[in-house]
Amino acid sequence: MTIAQNTQAAMVSGFVESLQEPRTPYISPKRFSKALGVQVTNLADLTGVHRNTLRNPASERLQSRMREMIKAITAAATLTGDISKAIYWYRNEPIAEYDHKTAAELVAEGHFEAVLSYLRDLENGARG
Repeated sequence: MTIAQNTQAAMVSGFVESLQEPRTPYISPKRFSKALGVQVTNLADLTGVHRNTLRNPASERLQSRMREMIKAITAAATLTGDISKAIYWYRNEPIAEYDHKTAAELVAEGHFEAVLSYLRDLENGARG
């Protein structure tokens, strides 16, 4: 592994570690919403789950959706080299190939694989 790859791996690992619910094996909705810069109540929209689901952080559906979001953000971070830029892209940049929806909108609608495919295409130089 190169120094750049090690640095990138450490950045991603640190980000993911910062999202852990203390003393549990779960992603903390509160910590994740803070990292995204949204209210906890708005996390329901971004994850595509009912707002009452946020009351149960151990909910497998909630955890699964947050893992998908984290995978998309960390994949984007490998391209941008920065978690903050990746989060900004994830939440704000429209993707022309997907009706100008953002990655966040696509993941909330259940199109996580489309976002990863798009990022793979970018990584492989498929888009200028």
